[in-house]
Amino acid sequence: MPLPPSPGGSDHPRDSRPDPDLVIVGMSGGVDSAVAALLLKEAGHAVQGLFMANWEDDEDAYCTTASDWQDARRVCDTLDIPLHRASFAREYRERVFAHFLREYAAGRTPNPDVLCNREIKFGVCLDYMHRLGAAKIATGHYARVIVDAGAVRLLKAADRSKDQSYFLHGVAPAALANTLFPLGELSKREVRARAHAAGLCVSDKPDSTGICFIGERPFQEFLGRYLKTNAGPIEDADGRVLGEHRGLALYTLGQRSGLGIGGRAGAAEAPWYIAAKDTHRNALVVVQDHEHPLLMSDSFTVEEMHWLVAPGGMPSHGMPSHGTPADGTEFDCAVKTRYRQNDLPCRIRPDRAGRWQVTLSQPTRAVTPGQYAVFYAGEVCLGGGVIAERHSLAAPARRAERELPYNSILSLEGS
Repeated sequence: MPLPPSPGGSDHPRDSRPDPDLVIVGMSGGVDSAVAALLLKEAGHAVQGLFMANWEDDEDAYCTTASDWQDARRVCDTLDIPLHRASFAREYRERVFAHFLREYAAGRTPNPDVLCNREIKFGVCLDYMHRLGAAKIATGHYARVIVDAGAVRLLKAADRSKDQSYFLHGVAPAALANTLFPLGELSKREVRARAHAAGLCVSDKPDSTGICFIGERPFQEFLGRYLKTNAGPIEDADGRVLGEHRGLALYTLGQRSGLGIGGRAGAAEAPWYIAAKDTHRNALVVVQDHEHPLLMSDSFTVEEMHWLVAPGGMPSHGMPSHGTPADGTEFDCAVKTRYRQNDLPCRIRPDRAGRWQVTLSQPTRAVTPGQYAVFYAGEVCLGGGVIAERHSLAAPARRAERELPYNSILSLEGS
């Protein structure tokens, strides 16, 4: 069938009356979305696919959009379903990539996949699918959704090792209620087995890794194309200068590779880990102990909270998307401060500034400002927000102001 016009252009598809049997699947060119479409067709739905292009750079050798599009076409040919294509590159740059750059420029480490889900996949793309006539949409995410008496619940996937509810916590409940997750009860092994049995060309295609628009490219090289960075000192916890970093934005807490400092006289023969960023002095603080107190936190602050379920288990109808829920009480639950982390028992309470204070039952490593803290009660995702501040078990040594400012020629002065 003819491809509909891109929503980024001057033409738009005409609004269509929803077909109660029509499900449009977001086709990525990977095995998960392919099997999602397969399962829905086998269940008797009228299925169509939509491939969205969020990053367009014709001179970008690392971008896989062209090959992913061809894989999606081959899958849809095998399944005998129509495939649409749309570009959301403009919306992606405005709503996701611009935020990504602002956060890195501020010394934080963002997670653009969460914003992409909220703003693009379950935002403008969902609207586009509905305009094509879909009653429901579907994706290849590993997650589950139940709707009970009007209350929407986002649940972890049955395969905990593949669960992606972390990335979906910011999606509006109304969008989740209109989405099917056919892989929610399956393991990855079962998904690949179904793809093999159906003869799908992507059955052995490797999973995509990393940030979608960066892919396999060198991260520092990519970020350096968009951000102005200033070199500065790499210091140990006692303030001794060990080397020079290329710009704080290019590093993240807990990182151990790419520091270029190697062994140092008087230091143990052990890896160095980034433990802190001193933005006021443009200094990168490193330690050698994987669980050094500078790397460990027992509490942190969360802002821009988005609740799917209010504290106490009540539905979040009528609650603001950010700030304090109606009851405003502290409560116990579990939290993940990064994807694929084990649930961490915690206590969370609102403060007067509209942020949330989280206290962990046990310290954890490399809590990173800019990343998302996502809260759970068992298998139910309660919601989440952005980590604004972390509270380490120790503080780096405060060096006296140098008589001469740091520069690359005097990089070891005072050490």
